Amino acid sequence: MVRDATPNDYPAIRQIVRQAFGQEDEANLVDQLRAEGHVVVELVAASEIALQGHVLYSRLTIERPSGNLNAAALAPVSVLPAFQRGGIGKALIGAGNARCAALGCAAIIVLGHADYYPQFGFSAAAAESLEAPFSGPHFMALELRPDVLKAGGRVRYANAFGV
Repeated sequence: MVRDATPNDYPAIRQIVRQAFGQEDEANLVDQLRAEGHVVVELVAASEIALQGHVLYSRLTIERPSGNLNAAALAPVSVLPAFQRGGIGKALIGAGNARCAALGCAAIIVLGHADYYPQFGFSAAAAESLEAPFSGPHFMALELRPDVLKAGGRVRYANAFGV
């Protein structure tokens, strides 16, 4: 079951993120994004017994002379190692992308595996017009409004990302 994260979930989420990445950096990022008020969508995958996965989308602005676009950064996606490759990540991303669209986000940006994220509609080609601290096949975008990124713009991540 995929549902909204609650403050009661935060300790378990921290453990999921830490175990999924094998370090504290991404768990610290989640905590900092929450503390700074930049969370757009935060979901968990839960069984009857425990949480198994987590996804977070944070505010991201695409600056343009004609006006800024409200978008989201997808990061991180975490699934406990024992449950990886079982569809939990796909369920979290699918639900999160749908929620971002319902909230009116223009696009979602991700820095991730070039072979994984295209199944959700992300592409490096959609991100090529953007001025960002990243580039190449791992920097991808999903347009939630047709052709919204063609005019380009400068990507501004939340401060917690340190870029």
